[in-house]
Amino acid sequence: MNKILIPVDFSEHSEYALKTAATLAKRHNASLVVLHMMGISEAVLTKDESQEMLEGIFYMKLAEKHFNEFLDKDYLEGLKVETTVQNYKDFNEINDVAAEFNVDLIVMGSHGASGLKEVFVGSNTEKVVRTSTTPVLVVKDHFTEFKMERVVFACDFNLDFIEPFKKAYDFFSKLDADFQVVYINTPSKFISTAEMEKRALNFIDKSGLAHTDLFEKTSFYNDHKLEHGIYAFCNKHQADMVIIPTHGRRGLAHYFSENIGEAIVNHSDYPIMTFKI
Repeated sequence: MNKILIPVDFSEHSEYALKTAATLAKRHNASLVVLHMMGISEAVLTKDESQEMLEGIFYMKLAEKHFNEFLDKDYLEGLKVETTVQNYKDFNEINDVAAEFNVDLIVMGSHGASGLKEVFVGSNTEKVVRTSTTPVLVVKDHFTEFKMERVVFACDFNLDFIEPFKKAYDFFSKLDADFQVVYINTPSKFISTAEMEKRALNFIDKSGLAHTDLFEKTSFYNDHKLEHGIYAFCNKHQADMVIIPTHGRRGLAHYFSENIGEAIVNHSDYPIMTFKI
């Protein structure tokens, strides 16, 4: 991991993301790119050229002042930090910034109160998650010591998810993380242990990773609801984060081939990383 992008709005949640990214950067010898999106209004952009230039200078100076204050943190000492201000209004354009700076990871703070629903649905974070071809790490809270040593990839072995699965495995293999896979078996779509194992073997075989110990690292966990099972399994195994494949379509229901519904438990303080198909 060489470079991490952190979109910020100078809020407390942005600082959660910045501190998390700084911890990762120090551990993996990476640099940081801190992005602020000004989103200058159309009213400004349609003014005459001279006034537009003055307005642009004013907003740039204001952003620079905010950056100087926001980045005056002890935990950034010794890190290479780049800053960029973009006049974007649509958060899906962060994908373009990530490509321009050739970053390996985007770290975002979420204003969500609780649950995956609040993390992803109807938020700016969800827009980034849906459109980003770069992995996105979503953090909701302050972590005394953030780490990615034990991670769980939640999957129902739908073959559509092979590519994000391979990307996630490659990403965490380079970090020497303990990569576990979990299939949550629910009453609404119950299948036998033999059927779960068959699906897992077929998925791992088609991914080209059959030579690894991934099948031995695959667990089958029973719960009444998919989302409950994910968090219960992560709690049981003391995971540092949960990884979720995404389709890039709107809404949480598309993050799995099963519709997991809108009722999400309030125990989702786990960091969540997404890999897009």
